[in-house]
Amino acid sequence: MLKQYVVTGMSCAACQARVEKAVAKVPGVETVSVSLLTNSMGVTGTARDADIIDAVERAGYGAREKGADRNPGGSGHYTAELAAQEEALKDRETPKLKKRLILSAVFLFVLMYISMGHNMWGWPLPAYFVHNHLGLTLTQMILAAIVMIINHKFFTSGFSSLIHGAPNMDTLVALGSSVSFAWSTFVFYEMCGMIARGAAQMDLMDLYHGQLYFESAAMIPALITIGKMLEAMSKGRTTNALKRLMQLAPKTAVLVRDGLEVEVPVDEVRVGDIFVVRPGENIPVDGEVTEGGSAVDESALTGESIPVDKQVGDHVSAATINQSGFIKCRAERVGEDTTLAQIIHMVSDAAATKAPIARIADRVSGIFVPAVIGIAVIVTAGWLIAGQTLSFALARGISVLVISCPCALGLATPVAIMVGNGMGAKNGILFKTSEALENAGRTQIIVLDKTGTITSGRPEVTDLFPVQGITEQELLQKAYTIEQRSEHPLAAAIVAEAKKWSLTDEPVDHFEALPGNGLKAECKGHTLHGGSGSFIRTRADVPKETADREIACAKQGKTPLFFEEDGKLIGMIAVADAIKSDSTEAISQFKNMGLHVVMLTGDNERTARAIGERVGVDEWVAGVLPDEKEAVIRSLEESGKVAMVGDGINDAPALTRADTGIAIGAGTDVAIDSADIVLMNSTLTDAAAAIRLSRATLRDIHQNLFWAFFYNVICIPLAAGLFAWKMNPMIGAAAMSLSSFTVCMNALRLNLFKMHDASHDKPVHNPVAERMLSEHKDKTDQHTKQHEEEIDMTKTMKIEGMMCPHCEARVKKALEELDGVTEAIVSHKQDQAIVSMDMELSDDILKKAVEDQDYTVVSIS
Repeated sequence: MLKQYVVTGMSCAACQARVEKAVAKVPGVETVSVSLLTNSMGVTGTARDADIIDAVERAGYGAREKGADRNPGGSGHYTAELAAQEEALKDRETPKLKKRLILSAVFLFVLMYISMGHNMWGWPLPAYFVHNHLGLTLTQMILAAIVMIINHKFFTSGFSSLIHGAPNMDTLVALGSSVSFAWSTFVFYEMCGMIARGAAQMDLMDLYHGQLYFESAAMIPALITIGKMLEAMSKGRTTNALKRLMQLAPKTAVLVRDGLEVEVPVDEVRVGDIFVVRPGENIPVDGEVTEGGSAVDESALTGESIPVDKQVGDHVSAATINQSGFIKCRAERVGEDTTLAQIIHMVSDAAATKAPIARIADRVSGIFVPAVIGIAVIVTAGWLIAGQTLSFALARGISVLVISCPCALGLATPVAIMVGNGMGAKNGILFKTSEALENAGRTQIIVLDKTGTITSGRPEVTDLFPVQGITEQELLQKAYTIEQRSEHPLAAAIVAEAKKWSLTDEPVDHFEALPGNGLKAECKGHTLHGGSGSFIRTRADVPKETADREIACAKQGKTPLFFEEDGKLIGMIAVADAIKSDSTEAISQFKNMGLHVVMLTGDNERTARAIGERVGVDEWVAGVLPDEKEAVIRSLEESGKVAMVGDGINDAPALTRADTGIAIGAGTDVAIDSADIVLMNSTLTDAAAAIRLSRATLRDIHQNLFWAFFYNVICIPLAAGLFAWKMNPMIGAAAMSLSSFTVCMNALRLNLFKMHDASHDKPVHNPVAERMLSEHKDKTDQHTKQHEEEIDMTKTMKIEGMMCPHCEARVKKALEELDGVTEAIVSHKQDQAIVSMDMELSDDILKKAVEDQDYTVVSIS
């Protein structure tokens, strides 16, 4: 289980690496990830909280368990915890840094006026200071010291980290500023000595103009403060999505107690309580509508702007808005069990975990600062050996110290991950971990469970085929009359269709479910039967036109249901698990992104092929039992990175096994718990959007890492003076500030990304998909050939000697016992048997099977 902690005192990526290293050594810790962005730490394992906190403190930082200061078990604890989390995300640094910057700027302005305005451009000064080099130097020293005291945090943090053996970015700033100040102070005393020795004014001027770096000593921490402030502002914006989610949590609820409406804090709501919501009010907890109806705005959770109609029996979620009617609901999930709480928990956990790509930067950051200090020492010594003055050599060494930026490396990944997670949450796409956000973009094969993912998971009427003289409405009315009494799932589809037509249920005198998939009802003096083709053929003749339609429907994956009245067929109704409206579009988007799309189904090959070809998947795997899905995923993983999309309990092992498990939000809790990504909208196009967002986030991370590495690779040699330009330490400090700010702003560009816009999709080079398409081309060709042959693999047998339904049953059984026969539709009234096969059988075999039952086969066509 992941435990979260608040960590204080971190200032850069080196601090982050130091804390991770210290906690990783604690016995019982399995994994640890520290986020500089949210000042949080996620730890898994069996280690005690006290040991973990002690390890952080021994490393020189502070730590506490998240929510440790709340009152456990007290009423309102969840709201208090949420408020504490929201408080922890507040940007407290920016106001402090702003105040420091304003104070620094006042004194720095005077210092720069003297050191640059007067000395370089001849700006006027009071007469007392004219030619008073000692007085000017002393004034600069005092002003620089004031600015350094204002920004003392750099020095206390930097030197403290150095003492603990874990130098960080503050160490570089503190060393650069302190060395500049110390050298300039030494020069000041040198000037005092020269005056005591009666040195000439010209000699003092040379020393004054060429050797003093008080302005650098002050400007370095001031410029870094600007960078820190911009960085803090940018980091604050990256957590906006999480803060907005927390702000959505309702504070009160109106309960019905003893017939009266009472407003109470939301934490006092218990499961089973009845609460009311009026138009314009927020729904306080998850529940079920027990009275009334309304349109509910669920955009806060799903990103879908169109309100959803809610009636009695429908579920509602906390933080959604009741827009129109008055509703009364029963509380089902409260506190930290609500959908909103789970979303906040997922986004928060994702922020506390670390993406694999971030570990590259972490490893570099861990050795970066000591390496830079070493480089600065070597550069200074090198210039001295080359014959340059100590002042020149120190300037180069100081420039190397202050221009190096481990923060850009440390922020490159987490800021992009945080913005990506926030963008996903805002659009109803929840990434449980940072690793999930990264892995989704690397997907090469996407596996879709058919039922509930590609299809709705509920049978629907697709076609009405009344016989001549019967209207569609008449057929549906009679079917409704008989199926209304059945509990079969296919009956529910006919009942739902009848309600769409606004048909009314007619009274039935007698109803009976018969063996052999049939129903019987007595209505207004007429006898109605409904059921499969073979069942109805025992009671009515089925014309060839209807039989052909039956075969066509079966090949399309539909289930044909027949109905007859008083011995006469009245029609056939085709029922199928309807394909979702967005499935074909989503699969098209997957393919446009270069993914190999595989459909898993427990259906037979014929139904799988019909649906697979209709929606456009690259491959389908038919006849997969629930416990076999995980094995299919394991097999596919041998070819590349696999993402699995599913919704049912039987999908959970496959979702866990896949590199990236994606759960449809309307699915079971088990599937959602097993997945890495949860789609709140339950639309397949959101799975494509999730992969698209992941790719954009990865692209942003790569840009940030390139900038961070490129910046240091170029700027450190430049600061060292290896090129013609000799950099002033102040320029180095400005560049250091700019680098972190650039990385944060680049990540914030993700907020402008349109994740549902497929017009800019570019297929990444996916050799896995190309290879699998090639491997399955023969299989697809075979399917096509088999499909064409199946037209000829339905044979009609003319049979003499059948006198009753018992004869039909004998012939049917004899034929269906043959290997290769999938179905035999037998009619004694038409003296025929229609035999469907999935492999070629000779006429002699079919003839022998029938004649062994003492009937005569006249012809086979």
